Amino acid sequence: MQVDPRALRFSAAITTSVLALVLVTGNVWLLGAQALLFALGVAGVSPFRPVFQRLVKSPPKELEDAAPPRFAQAVGLVFTVVGIVGYVVQVTPLAVGATAVALFAAFLNAAFGFCLGCEMYLIIRRLTPAATR
Repeated sequence: MQVDPRALRFSAAITTSVLALVLVTGNVWLLGAQALLFALGVAGVSPFRPVFQRLVKSPPKELEDAAPPRFAQAVGLVFTVVGIVGYVVQVTPLAVGATAVALFAAFLNAAFGFCLGCEMYLIIRRLTPAATR
């Protein structure tokens, strides 16, 4: 499966906004909503795709493999779940730290097109023998 990298950056920009708002407000429900969006991304569902397609009419110049961004969504899901746990058990440094890491990764993608989770995926693929994939 192939994906439009512009759509990925669009989603990352929304994610950046949501996670920044979580850090400002400490709203665990908003972080839970972002975790749900990450889970949908892991499942291959892009909730922002219809909005992106309405805003951007031109076809992409190139497409990318969907596996690395899907892995990145899974990494984001892990960090948001850790953040939720931190907020629920009132370990604020854990909650803020996990949310900040997810925010940093989303910002890198939105602002610079650098997908940290995608790079992690590619490194893991290189280090994993082909027979175990």
